[in-house]
Amino acid sequence: MADGGNAVQADFDLLLAGAGHVHLGVLRLWASGQRPRGRIALICPEPHVWYSGMLPGLLAGRYRVEQCRIPLPPLCAAAGVEWLPAAVAALAADTRTLRLTSGESLQGRWLSLNPGALPRAPEQQGAGMELLPVKPFPGFIARWQVWRQQPEPLAILGGGAAGVELALALARQVPSLSLFCATTLLAGHPPALRTRALRHLQAAGVRVHEHCPVERVCGATLLAAGRPVWQGHRLILATGASPLPWLRESGLACDARGFVAIAATLQSVSHPQLFASGDCASLADTPHNGVHAVRQGPVLARNLAAALSGEPLAAYRPQRRTLALLADGQGGALLSWGGLTAEGALLGRWKDFIDRRFMRRHGAIAD
Repeated sequence: MADGGNAVQADFDLLLAGAGHVHLGVLRLWASGQRPRGRIALICPEPHVWYSGMLPGLLAGRYRVEQCRIPLPPLCAAAGVEWLPAAVAALAADTRTLRLTSGESLQGRWLSLNPGALPRAPEQQGAGMELLPVKPFPGFIARWQVWRQQPEPLAILGGGAAGVELALALARQVPSLSLFCATTLLAGHPPALRTRALRHLQAAGVRVHEHCPVERVCGATLLAAGRPVWQGHRLILATGASPLPWLRESGLACDARGFVAIAATLQSVSHPQLFASGDCASLADTPHNGVHAVRQGPVLARNLAAALSGEPLAAYRPQRRTLALLADGQGGALLSWGGLTAEGALLGRWKDFIDRRFMRRHGAIAD
């Protein structure tokens, strides 16, 4: 699709907002010699990008911090992209203008959004409990390092893959751990994976509360359906994705939950000169997970180059089946592929190989 003919003078030919897994894939491909022409910048406040696949291993003591994050400035330099260490405060979709928290505004002929999302938080009334979202990762890691110096009973909200992996990584580091799921544990995965995960969680001493949607935190108490279900002072949020407020208020067409509605080309359905991908976007038959984010990278790289040169765009076709590898907290992993499940130390070594290969491809040393 061509530029669209707007006469506004833009600061950049292309602005990349956020350094999620999709944009990492774009940078990697451009660093290998596929960069399109034009002035391109990436906006991200942190000099490192954390790889979510290795976070459970880091918490379990199997990785060091430097093994789990990718230095952003050298990757941007290799890709010929300016790194702007800033955070986005607002987006005006009609003019493709990003306002930064510093007060500065930047405009691009084309925009690509991959800033991620945040875990959903229950309503909180009063003090007494500290809520720690698993994202953004830098803040989570820093606060967990403080918590672990004085262990206390811990609760985790979220029964998806992230919640299960966190529970298995942390269970043996705290006096007690409770995991709360709004529906069934690992809903959306094969029932056999839930059975395997429950066995590991039980062995680790985790108390699992299924079909227990926590809607409110009152002081030091979690409430579900109006009744108290847990008391303590520390709660980790590993719930499903919640859209960033500045995207909901941008003027972009969004789905019912507030995520940017996109077409198969990864373009906004309302503003074709804006692309969105990863957790911030809503595409039919595409759940929010790292597998789809990584696979969207090559398609987005191709389409951004095509957009800048006025060539036709390609469509992202989500896989019908995706591989899930969940760290079991002991060096092994649980596998799900279609309706098949498995577990064991060999799968843990395979997961470690995949994770380290991902880091090496993006310029990080994970050995």
